[in-house]
Amino acid sequence: MMSSHNPLVRQAEQNVVTSLLDEVEGLVSPPGVCMRLFELIHAPNTGVKEIAAVVAVDPNLTVRLLRIANSSFYNFSNKIDTVSRAITVIGITELYQLVLSISAVKSFTNIPNELVKMDTFWRHSIYTALLARALAVRANILHPERLFVAGLMHDIGSLVLYNQRPEEMRDILLTADGDEELLYQAELEQFGFTHASLAGSLLEKWMIPEELQQAVCWHHQPEMAQSANLEACLIYLANHLVNQSEKGNFMGSAMAEVQPPATMLKEAGLDEDQLLLAFEDAAEQFPAMVQSLI
Repeated sequence: MMSSHNPLVRQAEQNVVTSLLDEVEGLVSPPGVCMRLFELIHAPNTGVKEIAAVVAVDPNLTVRLLRIANSSFYNFSNKIDTVSRAITVIGITELYQLVLSISAVKSFTNIPNELVKMDTFWRHSIYTALLARALAVRANILHPERLFVAGLMHDIGSLVLYNQRPEEMRDILLTADGDEELLYQAELEQFGFTHASLAGSLLEKWMIPEELQQAVCWHHQPEMAQSANLEACLIYLANHLVNQSEKGNFMGSAMAEVQPPATMLKEAGLDEDQLLLAFEDAAEQFPAMVQSLI
C-alpha cells in the first residue's frame, strides 16, 4: 500500500502504483537472506555466529561483502577476512544495510528494460550513494551509512517505470533530454506520481526505515519530507551534483559545470569546502564500490 506520507499521489494513482509493484513483485522482492537477517536482527539474543552463518550460505554475497569491508569505504587498518569479523567491526545494523544494498543491485537488475543501460544506471546510483554518505558525515548526521542505502535506491522506481510503462517513459526521456528535474515534472504530469514516490513505496515493501522512505520519496522536493528533511536534502544534493559530474549523470553524460544549490547547502549546514572534500571521498571509493556491487 502506498505510504500515507505522499500527498502528491491521489487514491486513483495509489491503485496504479500498487498494481505496478504487484506486477514486478517477483523480480524485486528482497532475497531470502535479507528477510532472514531482518528477523535475526530484531530477535532477542541473536549472536554474531548466527548472523554470519546466514550470510555464509551465499558465497557470492560473502565475497562482495568482504570486498566492501576491505575497501576505502571503511579504510580499516587490518584486513577483514571473515563475516564474523566484519560484523564485529561494522556492526549488525550496518552489515544488514550492506547486504540489502548488494541484494538490491542484483534484484533490480533482473527487471528487463530497453531504455537505460544498467551499468550507467547503477554507476549513477552508486556515486549518489557514496556522495550522500560523505555529505552526511560532514553534516554530523547520526548513522551516515543509512544515506548510502537511500542514495543507492533513490531511482529504483525508474526501473519499474521503464519496464512497465516503456512507451510513456521513452517520450518523457526525450522531453527531459538528460535533465532529471524535467523528467520528474513530466512523470508527475503523465502519471500523477513519479519514480521517486514509486521508489519510496518499494522501500516500504522492503521494510526500510520510514525516514529513508521519505528521503527517497522526496529527494526532488526535500521541503516536503516530514521527519526526514535533512536526509532528503542530502539525497537531493548528492543526486543533483552527481548528475552534473563527468561520470555520474543518470543518462550517462554530464549536464554542465557543477553548481551546488546554495539554499540546499545552507539547509544541510554545509559549505563548498565540505562539499569538495565529500566529492573527493566519493571519487576515491567509487571504483572499488562499482567493482563490488555491479
